[in-house]
Amino acid sequence: MNKRYAIFDMDGTIVDSMGFWQQLGREFLVEKGITNHVEELLERVKPMTITESASFLVAELGLPETAQSIAEEMNAIMEAHYRTDIPLKPFVREYLSHLYESGVTMCVVSSTAAELMKACLFRLDILKYFAFLLSCEESGVGKHRPDVYLEAAKRLNQCARPEDIAVYEDAWYAANTAKQAGFYTIAVYDDSGSAEW
Repeated sequence: MNKRYAIFDMDGTIVDSMGFWQQLGREFLVEKGITNHVEELLERVKPMTITESASFLVAELGLPETAQSIAEEMNAIMEAHYRTDIPLKPFVREYLSHLYESGVTMCVVSSTAAELMKACLFRLDILKYFAFLLSCEESGVGKHRPDVYLEAAKRLNQCARPEDIAVYEDAWYAANTAKQAGFYTIAVYDDSGSAEW
């Protein structure tokens, strides 16, 4: 990799957490007594932030809770995992260390809430490699639009152009968004996206 800047996705790229996320959606729907069209619903919320997912589920399913309370429920479940047992993907520590020592300025851009990212990356002792963490929650939209990547680029360096920045993503739709916005895009394999590989 010959870029001076890098944007890393977190879930499925840095940490092996996609199984936890997939289970979260399924557990949440079952807990609410929703058993019809579960796979279809999970596929539709896949590119969304937790806030977007919660709003979608309230509207789509007519849930009595607010989107905010649903998002809080989901975040609480995932927070426990981020703080205790989500592991790094193989060779991530070594790769980040190499880039860092080579002078690459890096950040993390994720649909995950910033405080959860920070807790997880601190526990795994890799937070030190990143200049900042940016959640899609801050831009208000998921990675199906380039807003969050463009904001990260601006924060990395006001003068950096998308083609000067490598984006590492495991999700096809997110990698496609970054590529269409002009970023040098690197696909990272994760079992959760094997059908699209």
